[in-house]
Amino acid sequence: MANVAKKVSWSGRDDDEDGRAGETTPLLNGTGPGAAGSARQLTPSSFLRIGQLSNVDLNEDVHELETEVPRQCPNEIPHNEKLLSLKYESLDYDNSENQLFLEEERRINHAAFRTVEIKRWVICAMIGILTGLVACFIDIVVENLAGLKYRVVKDNIDKFTAKGGLSFSLLLWATLNASVVMVGSLIVAFIEPVAAGSGIPQIKCYLNGVKIPHVVRLKTLVIKVCGVILSVVGGLAVGKEGPMIHSGSVIAAGISQGRSTSLKRDFKVGVEVRGLVLQVPFCARPGCPHWWLGIIHLIPSPKLQPVASPKAAFALFQIFEYFRRDTEKRDFVSAGAAAGVSAAFGAPVGGVLFSLEEGASFWNQFLTWRIFFASMISTFTLNSVLSVYHGNAWDLSSPGLINFGRFDSEKMGYTIQEIPIFIFMGVVGGILGALFNALNYWLTMFRIRYIHRPCLQVVEAMLVAAVTATVGFVMIYCSRDCQPIQGSSVAYPLQLFCADGEYNSMATAFFNTPEKSVVNLFHDPPGSYNPMTLGMFTLMYFFLACWTYGLTVSAGVFIPSLLIGAAWGRLFGISLSYLTKGSIWADPGKYALMGAAAQLGGIVRMTLSLTVIMMEATGNVTYGFPIMLVLMTAKIVGDYFVEGLYDMHIQLQSVPFLHWEAPVTSHSLTAREVMSTPVTCLRRIERVGTVVDILSDTSSNHNGFPVVESNPDTTQVAGLRGLILRSQLIVLLKHKVFMERANLSVVQRRLKLKDFRDAYPRFPPIQSIHVSQDERECMIDLSEFMNPSPYTVPQEASLPRVFKLFRALGLRHLVVVDNRNEVVGMVTRKDLARYRLGKEGLEELSLAQT
Repeated sequence: MANVAKKVSWSGRDDDEDGRAGETTPLLNGTGPGAAGSARQLTPSSFLRIGQLSNVDLNEDVHELETEVPRQCPNEIPHNEKLLSLKYESLDYDNSENQLFLEEERRINHAAFRTVEIKRWVICAMIGILTGLVACFIDIVVENLAGLKYRVVKDNIDKFTAKGGLSFSLLLWATLNASVVMVGSLIVAFIEPVAAGSGIPQIKCYLNGVKIPHVVRLKTLVIKVCGVILSVVGGLAVGKEGPMIHSGSVIAAGISQGRSTSLKRDFKVGVEVRGLVLQVPFCARPGCPHWWLGIIHLIPSPKLQPVASPKAAFALFQIFEYFRRDTEKRDFVSAGAAAGVSAAFGAPVGGVLFSLEEGASFWNQFLTWRIFFASMISTFTLNSVLSVYHGNAWDLSSPGLINFGRFDSEKMGYTIQEIPIFIFMGVVGGILGALFNALNYWLTMFRIRYIHRPCLQVVEAMLVAAVTATVGFVMIYCSRDCQPIQGSSVAYPLQLFCADGEYNSMATAFFNTPEKSVVNLFHDPPGSYNPMTLGMFTLMYFFLACWTYGLTVSAGVFIPSLLIGAAWGRLFGISLSYLTKGSIWADPGKYALMGAAAQLGGIVRMTLSLTVIMMEATGNVTYGFPIMLVLMTAKIVGDYFVEGLYDMHIQLQSVPFLHWEAPVTSHSLTAREVMSTPVTCLRRIERVGTVVDILSDTSSNHNGFPVVESNPDTTQVAGLRGLILRSQLIVLLKHKVFMERANLSVVQRRLKLKDFRDAYPRFPPIQSIHVSQDERECMIDLSEFMNPSPYTVPQEASLPRVFKLFRALGLRHLVVVDNRNEVVGMVTRKDLARYRLGKEGLEELSLAQT
C-alpha cells in the first residue's frame, strides 16, 4: 500500500517532516515490517515484551530533526476506502490520575475551585468575542473585495454590450476569478493543507478523540481566514459560513492554553505589589489562598514577605496553565465550534445543538451553559460591530454572516394540506443530496489517486474558477428573462440585452455572492424569475458546487447547498402556483425555504441543529414543524443510499472514527478477539536504558505501557499495577528523574505537573533526548507518575460493552486482563474502529500506513 500521507491526507505533511524519516508502523497484532527484528534486539532480560501495540505519531508535530527526504511522487496513488490508517493518533481525554494529579486536586479548596470555574467562563467569553471579530473581518473584506470585482466586471460588460466584444468581458471575469482563487489555493496547498475545505470533518474527528495534525494551529487559522476570503471573492460555488466553525475551534484551542506554541510565546500576567516581595515556589497547583491576584492567576501560594523598600515588586504568572490538557481543550473546542455556527447564522441555540449533534462526542450539563454563553457573545459581538460598520449603531440588525430575512407568518403561513407536499420535498432533497454525495465521492477518489501534487491542486482550483465564471457568463448571455428594475433589491443589475429599465434575472443568481443570491430567492416577489431560469441555474450550480467541494481551497458547503435547494424549491413553488391557478398559499419564497432545508439536510444529514438554525436565521418559529419534517425525511431518504458528506470524507481519509454505538451485529465478538496482543509492559522500577530502547523502537511506536510488578531476573509477569504514557516517559527522561542502581533509596528529583504541562502538546521526540551510557544503567521509579487505576476489561467482555466503555469515557487505552489480573492485551481506537456494518453484514477493515 503506498504511503499517501503527504499528498492526500488532511495534514498534508509526511512523517519525515516530524523527524521520523524512514520509520514504518506495523499493522496491529505485530504483523508489520521490522517487528520481528526489533523483538530480537530487545531481549526479555532487558524488558517485558508482552506486546506490540500499534500506535503511531506521538504528536501533532514535533521539532524537525532531519531534513525531508525527497521522493518521487507516482502519477497514480492506489486508494481503497475499506482501509483504516495507522497514522492517526488518539487524544488523551481521560485524565491520568497519578499521585501528582491527586495531590494537586486534593489541595484545591472551595475558593480555588470557584476561581477555576470563573476562568472557564472568561475563556468562553473571549472565544465568543474573538470568533465574532474574525467573522466581522471576513464579512467586511469579502463585501468590499467582491463588490469591487463585480463593479469592474459590470462596467466592462455594460461598455462592451453597446459596442460589441463581450468576449473581452468574459475573459476579464474568468481571469479575475482564476487569479484570486490561485492565491487562495497556493497558500492552502503549500503552507497549510489542513485548512482546505470547511474544516467540519476535521473538527468532528478532533472532538471524537482523533488527533488530526495541525488542525488547531494558529497558522491554520490565518490560512483559513485568508483562504475563505479569496475563495468567495474568486466566485467559486462556496460559502464562508462553514469555515467559521473551524476558525472558532482554532481560536478556542489557542485561547484556552494561554500560550502559542507556533509563536513560541507563553503569555503571562504581571502582578505589582508595593511593599511586598513575591517569592513563587516551583509549583503549578491551581489551589491558592491568594487567588484574588487575578482571575487568570494559576501559580500557587506565593509567599508574601514585607520589606523595607517601598519600591514595587513585579511578578509574572502563567495564564490558564491548569487547562493545558486534552480534556479541558476538548470542551473549549466544542464552545468554539458552537460560537462559529452562531457567528455564521446568528443562531446561538443552533450553535449549541450543532456542537452536540455533529461535534462533541462527550457532553455534560455544565458544559452546555458555557457553550451557549460563548455562542451568545459571538453573535452579539458580530451584530454590534457590523451594525456600527453599516451606520446603524443601535439597530443590531446583523446577527450573523447570513441573514435569511424575516418571513411574514400572515402572508406566508402554511396549511395542513401542505404537509404532504413538504414531505415530498424532503424526499426530493434526500435523493438530490445522495446524488451530490455520490458524485463528490467518486470525484474525491479521483483526486486522491491522480491530483495529489500541490501544483496540480492549484491548477484544478484555477480551472474550476474559470469554468464557474464562464458558465455564469454564458447562462446570463443566453437568458432572455428580463425583469423591471424598479422596486428590486438587486445589488449589481446587469441590463445586457434587456430593454431600458430592466435587468437580467439570471444575473441576480450568478452575478452575486451566494449569500445574497439565497436571500433574493427567498424574498423576491412572485414573478421575479422565469421557471426556465431557475431550472437551468439549479442544474448548472448543482454540478459546479459538487465539483468545487473538495478543492484545495478554504470553503464551505452550507451556502451552495442552500442556494441549490432555494432555486429548485422556488421552481417547485412556481409550478404549484400554476397548477392551483395562483392560490394564495403557493408562495414561491416559502417553498424556496423548504427546498433549501431539504437540499442541505440531504447533503449533510443534520436534523435537530439545522432545524433550529433555520428557525433562528429566519426569525420565525412558525416554520419549525415543516422544516423538521423536511429535514427528517431528507435524512432518512439520503441515508438509504449513501452516507452524509462529512462522514463520507472522514471515511475516505481512513480516520479511526468511533460512532455512537458499536455495530449492531457485533455481540459475537469479545475483547480477546479484537485486542492488540502481545503488549509491551514496563516494570514499576525500570532500567533507564530499557525505557529508552522501548521508546526508540520505531517498528511499534507505542503510546501506552502497562506497568507491572515482576522480578527483574525473570520473565514471569505479575499483576497490572498501572499505565504510563509515552509523553510522560519522555518528560521523565528529559528531566533525568533517575536513581543509581546501587542505591535505590536515594530520593530522585521530584517533578510537578507544571513540568508535564509545559511540554504539552508538543512533547519532544525521543531522538532529541541524550542519555549517557552511565545514565542508561540507572533506574527510574514509575510509581509516582503512572496511572494506578487504569480502566480494564476481562477477556470475555463483548465488543459492544468494550465499545461503550471506550467511547463514553473517551479512552485512549483499555487494558485487557485475565482472571489473575495479568495483562493479556490492549484495546485502542483502531481495534474498535476497524469493525463496521457493511452491506453484507459486519466487516473488518484492513489496517495500512496511509
